[in-house]
Amino acid sequence: MYSALKRASRVKLRISPPLSERPMSQSTDFRIETYVGAAMLNHLDRVAALRTAVFREWPYLYVGDDNYEREYLSHYAASPRSICVLARVGDEIVGASTGIPLRDDAASYHQPFERKGIPVDDVYYFGESVVLSEWRGRGIGHRFFDTREAHARAVGDFRWTAFCSVQRDENDPRRPSGYRGNGVFWTKRGYEPRTDMTCELTWPEIGSVEPVKHRLGVWMRKLVR
Repeated sequence: MYSALKRASRVKLRISPPLSERPMSQSTDFRIETYVGAAMLNHLDRVAALRTAVFREWPYLYVGDDNYEREYLSHYAASPRSICVLARVGDEIVGASTGIPLRDDAASYHQPFERKGIPVDDVYYFGESVVLSEWRGRGIGHRFFDTREAHARAVGDFRWTAFCSVQRDENDPRRPSGYRGNGVFWTKRGYEPRTDMTCELTWPEIGSVEPVKHRLGVWMRKLVR
């Protein structure tokens, strides 16, 4: 899902927008831009660097690799109904979010749905949303969900939107003091945790020599039209 840290730290998370960009919408502080399918390729390097940086934080603790992230995002770009949503402040990309028909995503994401008899073709899957810490709590997350849900309605007869979230022990000593997860936010967005649906993914973790297997829980919402 998500291995070089020195290089990632040297990459500035800035990009000059091409003249052809037309933001879908705009707020006082940031603007939202949407790219479908191969259109996201122009932003691959900066989004990969952003993801690598943000995923180092709790709860992922991911020891990132920009090359892997570019490969991961290229897989999304190969799907004509995928979406990449960017939050931009001036020339700086401060947040990014992705979505893809579950059918077009890796088989490891299919498994929890197939085990429950949920047709893969009924699900539009939301990849991770990443936002720089200083821009969290300003409404970017809501805009990411609004934009991806609207896109899912427009590109197919999907019945569900869904995403996975890494599960961590509440008493994990690495958990930052005062950390608040996104569960309340997701619930307010109408998503429900499916405690009976999980998948396992492996990625290199801070403090570990070998890649670590992680369990992720599924959240789902019926796609209201």
